[in-house]
Amino acid sequence: MRAGPSVRPSQGPKGPFPAGGRLVVTVGAGFPGRFGRPLYALSELPWERRFARLDETVALWRALWDGADSFHGEIHRFSDIPPATRPYRAGGPPVWLGGATPAALARTGRSYDGWLPYPPDPADYATGLRQARRAAVDAGRAAEDITPALFVSVRIDDDAEHGRRATDAYARATYGMPLEELERIQAVVTGSADQVLRRLDRYVAAGARHIVVRLAALDLRTQRDQLERIADLIPAVRSTAVHAAGSG
Repeated sequence: MRAGPSVRPSQGPKGPFPAGGRLVVTVGAGFPGRFGRPLYALSELPWERRFARLDETVALWRALWDGADSFHGEIHRFSDIPPATRPYRAGGPPVWLGGATPAALARTGRSYDGWLPYPPDPADYATGLRQARRAAVDAGRAAEDITPALFVSVRIDDDAEHGRRATDAYARATYGMPLEELERIQAVVTGSADQVLRRLDRYVAAGARHIVVRLAALDLRTQRDQLERIADLIPAVRSTAVHAAGSG
């Protein structure tokens, strides 16, 4: 779901899956817990200095996208890099950072094209966006260089109790924790279409302009149904975004 203007059709080269400049890369350094540090151990990468490694990896990507044949950073050092396929978009796709700690917000402002957090409280989204854009200005960039996005799990159900039970099953299967615990650390929106719309509108009012929705459903049939229900909300969310932009 995109809260701003509609996405233009692809004008990229012909192929089985041409992105035509629509690709956005989102990265994160991981966080303590079962979905963070253990993955580093499995990959045999050190947990320490993971943020510096991530930032330098993104710098390496951008150098390659610009046609560089070598890269010599503090962590990554490569010489005689063979030519690679050039990106559709000059300079490569935008890179958004997921993270909302003060350090992540500062790094977003300094080095990244967008911000994709998942705060449970829309007020925290507004505060974080202000901090990231302030960091961008401090780094000599424009505040508008930071694209504001939101990552949120959504479940639309006319039966509120049934919807919460289904979302709880999703939370336990995906994260190994009950819904009540997940809601304390991630943006999760459940309820009727009107209730979900009102909650998403709060994030749009807080500044979000791109909404990345994860369907809180476990089977394909339900996922397709949820996708259709969420698609029906797009015009109303866009309307809220236009109004918020006009009054901001």
